[in-house]
Amino acid sequence: MKKTVVSTFAAALIAASASTAFAATNPFEDVPADHWAYDAVAQLAAEGVIEGYGDGTYRGDQAITRFEMAQMVARAMAKGGGNKALLDKLAAEFADELNSLGVRVAALEKKVDNVTWTGTVRYRYITSRITEDNRVTRTTDQYLTLRLEPSMKINEHWTGHARIDYNSDMDSAANTTGNTVIGTNVAPGICVERVWVQGDYKNFQILLGKLPYLTNIDNGMIYDDNVAGGQLTFGNKVKATLTVGRSNSFAAAGADPNFPPVQEAGKPTPQGRTGSYQAIEIYNDRADKWTWGVAFHRWANKELIQWEAEASAINIWEGALGYKFNKNLSVNGAYAWTNSPRGEMAHPNATAPGGVEPEEPLAATAKRAWSIEFDYKGANPADKGSWGAFVAYRDLGSWAVITPTYDAMQAGWKGVELGVDYVFAKNIMGTVKYFFGKNVEDDIGDEAPQSSAYKLFTELNFFF
Repeated sequence: MKKTVVSTFAAALIAASASTAFAATNPFEDVPADHWAYDAVAQLAAEGVIEGYGDGTYRGDQAITRFEMAQMVARAMAKGGGNKALLDKLAAEFADELNSLGVRVAALEKKVDNVTWTGTVRYRYITSRITEDNRVTRTTDQYLTLRLEPSMKINEHWTGHARIDYNSDMDSAANTTGNTVIGTNVAPGICVERVWVQGDYKNFQILLGKLPYLTNIDNGMIYDDNVAGGQLTFGNKVKATLTVGRSNSFAAAGADPNFPPVQEAGKPTPQGRTGSYQAIEIYNDRADKWTWGVAFHRWANKELIQWEAEASAINIWEGALGYKFNKNLSVNGAYAWTNSPRGEMAHPNATAPGGVEPEEPLAATAKRAWSIEFDYKGANPADKGSWGAFVAYRDLGSWAVITPTYDAMQAGWKGVELGVDYVFAKNIMGTVKYFFGKNVEDDIGDEAPQSSAYKLFTELNFFF
């Protein structure tokens, strides 16, 4: 609906929505008896829905503000009866103005706008090159994603949320219904990726279900994925986020989907890559000039971690610090470490010398992770021509991060990542990210190989 509406049209709408028309004396001298809206104006004046301008005039040809229209809607709501469906639509349209008038419209919103949909149509093209022992491995992925994100209002404090993803391989042009391997990525053909409920109260928030979690203090250096469980955030200027649930996202654990190669005598075979995940983050308001945070993460799958590294769980400690130089430029850094595991275990393997793989002590770098990133400006999809850029150096030891958020690099890599976002038109944004550095092996020793790695990540998003 337009920001202004003609008064006579507004009168007719509300007359139709309020009650059945009846003969009444018109109090406004500038509404002639032969005007098409005469009866509607007279009826609304008699019922107190409209009051004119206090000088005996109605000024039917003058545009009115949204706030004035909301006042008429509020009075019509108070009267009740009539065309309730139409009145509900008007109340939903002017909900913000009605709320400012103290009119409760939650029930109407529940009926008219209870479910809202947002989403993305996205195209991605990703190419990488890894060089090791003079051998070059190249991969190229390109796929199209349709993402739908409904939000459902439950009551004053609670909402329901979901994310539905569909991915299609652009090389094969195949429509899939199950998980699809696209280059080096595994993308679901179609699935409900997340479902959770969210309760928002003063100074605390509750999430329950299969929910999204991006670590707060490091902008996702440690974790950016789903958690099947619950999360509680509380506090004002200083906040704490507690997360408990199940996760199958630890990149270092069970990286080979076919593990273990040989069943070890007398020990159960690990099943799957899912583990229990707990985290606590304590941090200040992210809008402050200086930002800081500390965190603890624990990922446990007794059989899997025991098989991989002879440890019952992986405990990761973390600290982070950030500074905003001005509205356009900021810097953020984070450092994480784990005291375990000591190394990767020895296992039976028919192809290994003596039938047993040797134990491999871990390099210290595999148990440390850090990132420093400079950000300039920022792209806003609603603002055509806006853009943002970043440059970062990261060293992501594979046992010190779980599922990092970065598009152009991954756990076990170190080097430079840079990128830019640009909004070509409203809700159409392009992204380019590039990484160059090394793929560092976990094991220790001078002979441990360090391969060069390069990755280009591009995407075009159409938001709705």
